[in-house]
Amino acid sequence: MIKKKKPSAAETAILNVLWERQPCSVKTVHEVLSATKDVGYTTTLKQMQRLFEKGMVLREPGEGKSYNYRAAVAESETKTDLFDRFVETAFGDSVSDLVMHALGNEKTSDAEIEKIKQFIAKLERE
Repeated sequence: MIKKKKPSAAETAILNVLWERQPCSVKTVHEVLSATKDVGYTTTLKQMQRLFEKGMVLREPGEGKSYNYRAAVAESETKTDLFDRFVETAFGDSVSDLVMHALGNEKTSDAEIEKIKQFIAKLERE
């Protein structure tokens, strides 16, 4: 069985930038990330090099000596894999425990609960 490579949290943040804006240089990715996080340029560069080594991003020559990167993994498949891993590790593979935990959170608004009810009703109709 081939084990899928799963990105770390930092690598996932980079992939999110690439899925939204690809192709991107390290500089562009770093500018986006550093707008919300305290992250050094060399850290971003190293994470992108690791993603390339894992085969999760592709790179092509950019301006001068730089490279432009694009995701080599699908966003939906990667997020599904990460979600599955999270549910398995944090909630013992129980989606209902995850949902109950989320709904028991004080941050869940009445509007969000109503949206969830509509989604469940839709699932029941299908």
